[in-house]
Amino acid sequence: MAKVLRNSGIPFIEEVSWGSHLCAFYETPDDLCETVAGYFAAGIETNEMCVWALPDDACSAGVRSGLRESIPQFDDHVESGRLRFVTAADRYTVAGHFDADAFDAFWAALLDESLARGHDGMRVSGEALRLAEQPRADVPTGERCIERLLAGRPLIALSTYRLAASSAADLLDAVRAHHPVIARRDGDWQPVDASTLPRNGITVREVEAAITRMQSRLQGADQLTDRERKVFARLITGASSKEVARDLGISPRTVDFHRGNIIGKLGARNTANAIRRVLSRRRGLH
Repeated sequence: MAKVLRNSGIPFIEEVSWGSHLCAFYETPDDLCETVAGYFAAGIETNEMCVWALPDDACSAGVRSGLRESIPQFDDHVESGRLRFVTAADRYTVAGHFDADAFDAFWAALLDESLARGHDGMRVSGEALRLAEQPRADVPTGERCIERLLAGRPLIALSTYRLAASSAADLLDAVRAHHPVIARRDGDWQPVDASTLPRNGITVREVEAAITRMQSRLQGADQLTDRERKVFARLITGASSKEVARDLGISPRTVDFHRGNIIGKLGARNTANAIRRVLSRRRGLH
């Protein structure tokens, strides 16, 4: 499929190609509505069908009222089917449980309908598709399903996360999995990437302090040296070995040496597993 650029409708995010999986954190219901409204308005302008998989706790009337104020001819677009709202039961559940096949079939059918109606493609928004995650490794998660669905199709997705319900681990996972990521807090926009994480609520100093405080609760943490805690804190904020080395005035090879010691002392499988053990105790980060 030829690369076609589309206007995202979201500040700090320039034009994106088909297959893009965007991510937005939001603080208030108004932040969510305004984010999705701009995203959908841009899609309507470029002849796309727009579908919002509403958050489970969203008030449909309130959402529609919020979008009506921002999207010209809102009611006409809803009546024509160009702008649609669906529920969790519609999009990925069977008998109350996530079903990957139902998820794939539902969205693929909507995309086929969109193209049959003469639209160039489709853009969707959904609340925290990660909530559909299953404990079994052989069952695809909602995020994995949508990544698979996006491949090679005229489709753009925006996953939204409510900040109050998101942990530090969610933020880091989103930055690594989505490109790009944006945050909207009380009306203000803020781009998020690995290089800005320390300035977006997860500072190195806070992580260092959290690691120290949880020494008695995290097996092996009390064995970390002061230098290993400094290295680990920077790895948690998303820094690479080269960035950690530059920050601490040591070589990347030394950083990797400390990384190996950290993994061993915490009894972790790898760096990601070690980081998740710390972030799962997110109360220590506040």
